[in-house]
Amino acid sequence: MKVSREQMAENRRRILEAAGALFKDKGFEAVSVAEVMKAAGLTHGGFYGHFRSKDDLVAQALAHALAADSFDEGGFGDFVRAYLAPRHRDNPDKGCPTAGLAAAIRHQTPAAKTAMTEGLRTQIARIEQALPALPATEKRSAAIGSWAAMVGAVILARAVDDPQLSDEVLEQTRAWIDTCVR
Repeated sequence: MKVSREQMAENRRRILEAAGALFKDKGFEAVSVAEVMKAAGLTHGGFYGHFRSKDDLVAQALAHALAADSFDEGGFGDFVRAYLAPRHRDNPDKGCPTAGLAAAIRHQTPAAKTAMTEGLRTQIARIEQALPALPATEKRSAAIGSWAAMVGAVILARAVDDPQLSDEVLEQTRAWIDTCVR
């Protein structure tokens, strides 16, 4: 049975979204192609109609997840509060691909590193535009510092087994960013 272009595009989107969630939750190496296809509700055999290899899937799923990861018109303060919240920390599969995958990128292909690089550039630019009235000369520095602090805080908050310390990392990073960019 021939699949329409629309259905092919929908299948590809489902694969990319399933892969992104699984990679963010478990890491690149712990996820198999068969697991991705099962999570997408598709058979393993259809994988190669969409991707050349698992490495190709990693790069494309990362680019897809990073393109979808942004903050809305609520403003930078709302974004910081939502990002540095227990709900985000506790749901890595639904969370930020940068916090979930940045440390593992160094072991991936150049295409995956390029996707992360482009995602980082885009997020820094979004934050620069959303920052409160800072002088233009300070916006890029504040955007990079804020984003690095936010991502690092989520990584650290997820890494510890002390819930109070984890919450404190998120809270203190929020307070620090509020002090620095307002």
